[in-house]
Amino acid sequence: MMSKQVALPPTLPPRLIGRDAAAAYINVSPNTLDRMVEDGRMPHPRILADRRIAWDVRELDIFVDQLPHQGEAQAASDEGWT
Repeated sequence: MMSKQVALPPTLPPRLIGRDAAAAYINVSPNTLDRMVEDGRMPHPRILADRRIAWDVRELDIFVDQLPHQGEAQAASDEGWT
């Protein structure tokens, strides 16, 4: 059986990625990703099967775009962030 990475053409990146890849994609550790999901700074993963989850890279992009830049004040809607 061919692995999903080999089955995809090189020009078509996977849309859903696992925890380690999602963390690497946003440049944090997996534990930091977990905390960011918990406090709402990153999206929850999608459920693929009973014990299999993955993050949608499009959703990660949207959440990353909403992160404040250094020196910017947090938006009022982000009161839950610590």
